[in-house]
Amino acid sequence: MNSEERVMNALAHKPIDRVPTFEWEISRKLIEAMTPGADMAEFIERMDIDGIVVHQKYKKDFIDEVTYRDEWGVTKKITAEETDITADGPVKEPEDLEGYTPPDPCAPYRLDAVKEALDRFKGKRAVILHLNDVFSLPSRIMPFEEFLMAINTEPEMVDKLIGIVVDYNIKVAKRAWDLGLRIVMTGDDYCYTRGPMFSPKAFREIFFPWYKKVMRAYKDMGFMVIKHCDGDVMSLIDMIVDPETGIDCYDPIEPAAGMQLSYFKEKYGKRICLKGNVDCAQTLTFGTVEDTIQETKECLRIGMPGYGYILSSSNSLHSEVKPDNYKALLDTLHEFGVYK
Repeated sequence: MNSEERVMNALAHKPIDRVPTFEWEISRKLIEAMTPGADMAEFIERMDIDGIVVHQKYKKDFIDEVTYRDEWGVTKKITAEETDITADGPVKEPEDLEGYTPPDPCAPYRLDAVKEALDRFKGKRAVILHLNDVFSLPSRIMPFEEFLMAINTEPEMVDKLIGIVVDYNIKVAKRAWDLGLRIVMTGDDYCYTRGPMFSPKAFREIFFPWYKKVMRAYKDMGFMVIKHCDGDVMSLIDMIVDPETGIDCYDPIEPAAGMQLSYFKEKYGKRICLKGNVDCAQTLTFGTVEDTIQETKECLRIGMPGYGYILSSSNSLHSEVKPDNYKALLDTLHEFGVYK
């Protein structure tokens, strides 16, 4: 069984030879430390990782050496991590939205990374496209704090902004499907480690109808759909994994937020695939190799029964993850993640 088959079968709760693994983000610092001179694709091959997450290409209008404006009109600053920091957004008032134009989903370069990854990995390793659902882009197009306030003060404006983002992502997904891509992952985080950024009532009334629409659209095209949301999701999780959305997998079940893989496996593991959750905030960053081995083995013990499990970190492989610890995770997976 090759890596692509392994990931697809895990997402579909079908038998596999061993538990697959891939990461949402992998820092350049970690890649260089473990495989000097390698790019992401080479790292995936050399470390025998089962899938690669790719992103859309956006043009950047640089303001200075570390600050740029992207095609959404969002101003960002480059960091040491793979995700840049948002500094400002173009929509602040309802009238700003009237003349707002989103990026062109059909721009010829938009899915260059998808094409390159499929050319290299199709039929060998899983290629997963990072798309969005209902929160991350709207809360950057409108500056974050203003957006959170607008949920209560300008719900119609928020609703319209979410609709623009959903429409864009559905169009991009259709293009990706036509290229041969079969897995998408949405990376919108709704929660801090102590709970959601907005009330469950606001999620149900404002976000959930659009969330269901966009996830259902991905599923109706034929995609396997992975939903990423870290933090304490307990007050939202039944909506996030609602059967009407059709999602196939939930990621990453963050220990730092008190989330327990055993709880999710027992409650949701017969219906959806689960992905996670070796602690990247503590174990992979500050722990020893032995700590990593023990936690990885425990994740496999809980996640493996009945299939439908993908091993990964509890969020991403950020720049402070110890190379020896990630190597220990992979080695432990290959020794103890095999189905008999």
